[in-house]
Amino acid sequence: MKEPPGPAAMPTAEVLALIDTLHATDLRLEELTDGQVDTVANRLGAPFLLGRAQDHLRLSEAAKQSAILNALPAHIALLDAEGKILAVNEAWRRFAGANGWVGADFAVGLSYLQVCDAAHGAWCDEAQPVAAGIRAVLDGRARSYALEYPCHSPQQQRWFQMTVTPLFEHHPNGVVVMHIDITARKAAEERVAYLNRVYATLSGINSLIVRVRDRGTLFDEACRLAVGAGGFRMALIALADERSGKTVLAASAGVDEAFSRALQDYFASIESGRLGNTLLERVITQKKAMVVNDLQGNDEVVFRQQYVDVGVCSMVILPLVVTGQAVGTLVLYARERDFFREEELTLLTELASDVSFAMDHIEKQERIDYLAFYDVLTGLANQRLFLERLGQYARSAVAAGHGLAVFLIDLERFKNINDHLGAAAGDELLRQVAQWLIRNAGDASVFARLGADHFAAVMPVIRPNGDMVRYLESKLEAFQEHPFGLGDSVLRIGIKVGVAMLPGDGTDADTLFRNAEAALKQAKAHGDRYLFHNPQMTASVAGQLELENRLRLALERGEFVLHYQPKVHLASGDMTSAEALIRWNDPHTGLLVSPGQFIPVLEETGLIHAVGRWALRQAVADYLRWCAAGLAVVRIAVNVSPLQLRDRGFIAEVQRAIGGDPRAPAGLELEITESLIMEDVKHSISSLHALRAMGLTVAIDDFGTGFSSLSYLSKFPVDSLKIDRSFVLDMTESPQGLALVSTIINLAHALHIKVVAEGVDSDDQLRLLRVLGCDEMQGYLFSPALPSAVFEARYLGSPPQAGADAP
Repeated sequence: MKEPPGPAAMPTAEVLALIDTLHATDLRLEELTDGQVDTVANRLGAPFLLGRAQDHLRLSEAAKQSAILNALPAHIALLDAEGKILAVNEAWRRFAGANGWVGADFAVGLSYLQVCDAAHGAWCDEAQPVAAGIRAVLDGRARSYALEYPCHSPQQQRWFQMTVTPLFEHHPNGVVVMHIDITARKAAEERVAYLNRVYATLSGINSLIVRVRDRGTLFDEACRLAVGAGGFRMALIALADERSGKTVLAASAGVDEAFSRALQDYFASIESGRLGNTLLERVITQKKAMVVNDLQGNDEVVFRQQYVDVGVCSMVILPLVVTGQAVGTLVLYARERDFFREEELTLLTELASDVSFAMDHIEKQERIDYLAFYDVLTGLANQRLFLERLGQYARSAVAAGHGLAVFLIDLERFKNINDHLGAAAGDELLRQVAQWLIRNAGDASVFARLGADHFAAVMPVIRPNGDMVRYLESKLEAFQEHPFGLGDSVLRIGIKVGVAMLPGDGTDADTLFRNAEAALKQAKAHGDRYLFHNPQMTASVAGQLELENRLRLALERGEFVLHYQPKVHLASGDMTSAEALIRWNDPHTGLLVSPGQFIPVLEETGLIHAVGRWALRQAVADYLRWCAAGLAVVRIAVNVSPLQLRDRGFIAEVQRAIGGDPRAPAGLELEITESLIMEDVKHSISSLHALRAMGLTVAIDDFGTGFSSLSYLSKFPVDSLKIDRSFVLDMTESPQGLALVSTIINLAHALHIKVVAEGVDSDDQLRLLRVLGCDEMQGYLFSPALPSAVFEARYLGSPPQAGADAP
């Protein structure tokens, strides 16, 4: 079958004739309908649009399309197949007019493609892709093309989105070029991007806080996160140094070495605490953030030009506030101008608060850690840390085969100094002792403060031929000669030292420490300045610990008893009073233990307070019982321990002991040693007056051993003094001894004070005392101390006579 000819093969004359026929027909229909009909149809209903109606329809459609295009806010141009601009909408005309593009019909008729192809300079990078995109849509190689581009002016920054689509869906013989202003959208995206950067920094720092353990890491990581995750150009943290008062650069990121040095030099050049009226100073003093969103235009910024040179356009300075005090600043630098707005600032303020919280947390944790291992007063290691270090040194010494020495040190008279000059002076003395040890005997890491007045030291390496004794002697002598200044007072104090050495005294920390402790206890007990450990010391210390435990039980079980030793008037031979002396019925040995064996232990452990309280109350109870029985009672003298008299509650304790019966004060005398009274003369005089006001009498015990109380004797409200037994013994041995006793008696009598001689054991002593005019005596010549029942039966029934045989 033969195909019909194509359009090109149709005869031209026939086509032209057909057009003429149609035109004539259209004109005839217009005449017949008088222009009132737009469309006619044949019998089959096929419509035929008349010419005038066609023109009207075309105009109507064009008007509607123009109205739609002009109503759109986008800048729209219609291009033909050659890329020439056919038409533009009203938005295009307004934009062109506002930007000085007014020309012949606002560029209608110009070739859009030629304009793009001719672009040069900064516009070239965008114009060439645009021309290629338009050609691709015109050629049918692409359905559309889009591009976002900036269009900034000195007054305004704007962004546009350009789209290119075909003019007709299936016949790409033209395109629609549309430019939409997306400045607001880009600004919103930019704000979101800025906020996301801040959120990323905030999130990173919050994660950092959980795991960081020191301030240095916190600062370095915070700055690194701000630059890395946050996209800031630079970040730095500056702190106010507590010791120097200066501002120091603690950490930075994104800062080159030269600029870092410039910042450090700037901070170093400023006097302590004087940053002037700078932004940094205002942030610290006001504890408020400061924002500079245009660095180039702000004269207050110190390094303004340097910031601009490295691409910084805006900055924020945030205070770091810990426990209400601004301790530093966090400074963030952004490349963008106007970066730091209200939303960002709110988040960044929270970020600075998180860093401040972490600083506070780390500081408190460091404080806890410090308190766990160091003595706050002296800064030396405590016992826990010292033992750890000692263990390390000991292991190293064993491995290397060399010696090691451990020293435990006890300050002499510290308790007296602390009580007399006050706790503040005592603390200052301890600090000065620590400083002396570090300066004169080694590095701070080898020392420790173990307790109130106890220190420790380790010598990690001992040379085989080293003379430890000579070394120790020289250090002890230097320490004793060193003047410690405490306010207006200058003191020289001594120390006791116990020494244990590796390997002979142990090879581990616990053993060495324990043996050095045993040596120190023995040195204190025997009055030695220092002692080296030996096995016998360990056994002795172990025995003393056992004794302490047994003494604690003795008080609970009522194993202490009072024995009474009479005091006799030398002229008449009558018993005038009795001294209550404590004894211990030790069930472990079945023996009666004398006070010399356990009183020092009671004082060392503090049990003396409870035992002394018991003795005082028991003596009062015995006296009142004798009164109730109608016996010939005498006053009972009770010894007061130094620890008891130092206790500020001692006077009230005595008051409670005698307050139950009005007869009790007349039956009680307190004996206080001369050396104890001299420790704190002012306090002693006050206490003695209070005791005598209660109706008690007071005696100075062991008079003559303190060496310094003669000038104060007239000021002390005392009733009698007791000559120490050592002077009574010397009295019969030498003229000097006799002269000394005579002087004491005459001085006391001149002050109207009674004199009692202790430890009188022979008739020769008795005769000399009578000749010298001594008032009373006490000793084995008359009677030893007796159990309460024996004393009561023997001496409270009828007056005894001096010189009677001692039982």
